[in-house]
Amino acid sequence: MMVVILKCFLKNCYILNSFSTDMKRNFLLLFLFLIFSAVSSGQAYRTSAGLRAGMPYGLTIKHFINKTNALEGIVAGTPGGFFGAGFIENEHNTIIYPELCWYWGAGIHAGFLDTRRYKNLYTEEDFVGAVMGVDGMFGLEYTFDEFPINISLDLFPSINLAGTTGWNGMNGALSVRFVF
Repeated sequence: MMVVILKCFLKNCYILNSFSTDMKRNFLLLFLFLIFSAVSSGQAYRTSAGLRAGMPYGLTIKHFINKTNALEGIVAGTPGGFFGAGFIENEHNTIIYPELCWYWGAGIHAGFLDTRRYKNLYTEEDFVGAVMGVDGMFGLEYTFDEFPINISLDLFPSINLAGTTGWNGMNGALSVRFVF
């Protein structure tokens, strides 16, 4: 519908009629780029903090450094250890529901793991010690208009690069945060 209106405008506008077809096409592409750039902005809040339930479970804080990029920190535990993780995330609104956003990102983690107490599905060896690695992140986030709460559901694949090395699993959780 928007494209039909824009084409009609481009066809009947006196100033634009003097432009070549290439200029009109470039104007149309610029216009669509500006429209979609405005639509793709992230959440309307600046900082949120709360609880994370899943694997791993713990505390989470998220802070936007600009309109679409955020830093997220997680301090969490698992049955076999604890760790901290930091992510940089890129967040965008869904077109249908502006309060619902999707995001993706990357980060690092470091912590302590004891596989003697809790067997890691991805390694046969017993390991006690520090681990470090890299993570991916993708998920959905919804911020309520009526009260300062948001919820997110995320998955993050994890690979250990130091300590016990290799695939660390597809982790995921539901987070509930207070927005301020």
